Amino acid sequence: MAVRRFVRGHVEWPRLEAVCREVAARYGQSTVRVNFLDGNNWLSTPCVVDDRWFVKIISPQNALVHALFTAGRNLGMFSSGTEGFFERLDSPLEMAEHELAATRRIREIGVNAPEPIEAFGHGDLGVVVLEYLPAFRTLAELSPAETAAIAPDLVASLARMHAAGFGHGDLQAENVLVADGELYFIDATSVREDATVDARSYDLACALAVLEPTLGGRAAVDVASEQYSIEELLAAREFVDFVGVRPDHDFDAAVLRAEIEKRAA
Repeated sequence: MAVRRFVRGHVEWPRLEAVCREVAARYGQSTVRVNFLDGNNWLSTPCVVDDRWFVKIISPQNALVHALFTAGRNLGMFSSGTEGFFERLDSPLEMAEHELAATRRIREIGVNAPEPIEAFGHGDLGVVVLEYLPAFRTLAELSPAETAAIAPDLVASLARMHAAGFGHGDLQAENVLVADGELYFIDATSVREDATVDARSYDLACALAVLEPTLGGRAAVDVASEQYSIEELLAAREFVDFVGVRPDHDFDAAVLRAEIEKRAA
């Protein structure tokens, strides 16, 4: 429990209440209804305000954990034979501002993301405010048939990001939302601009890892090949083992690598 408390960066209730009062004041509300969300939210304390705004409250502890996660990911990249390309964000406000900017960038590209509203500091906390999607499921919650139907849109949206020079950096089932039959991407992380080629390969490996458990390796590669070349699939293969050791992905790396190699043969 102590480790979980450390990682999640517990924020005391009076400070959370003060942030919610600030949100209410910024949007001209005398009172608001706040629902704090449960779950393993390691990098923020998320809540929903008046069923209109999705608010993430980021503490210095969250920023420290983000820095540790980033260092671990970059170290793990050496197993894929490449230099790490994840960028560290040093403060809660910087994390909030990055999420706001990344969400705006995704929408500018023409890919769905919740509407970004603002990021601000409150004491030593960072706060980011986004549109709340009231009725959504994550990709992990879809049935196999629903996943198969939406998989081409997932890969096409990722390819559109990549064509615009943007790398998501943290594509996983929990970061892809489905609302009214539409995909929405959230929680893009920060990657170096000079490492976009590797970041795209890593994104593609993550997308394949998301799809393989439900569709199978062959079908996942088939869907990806509609948007990506054999050379791009082979580049993604180099990151499959690294993605496989992440606790937020659960797929058969050996099967996925084999299917990519069969396609290339």
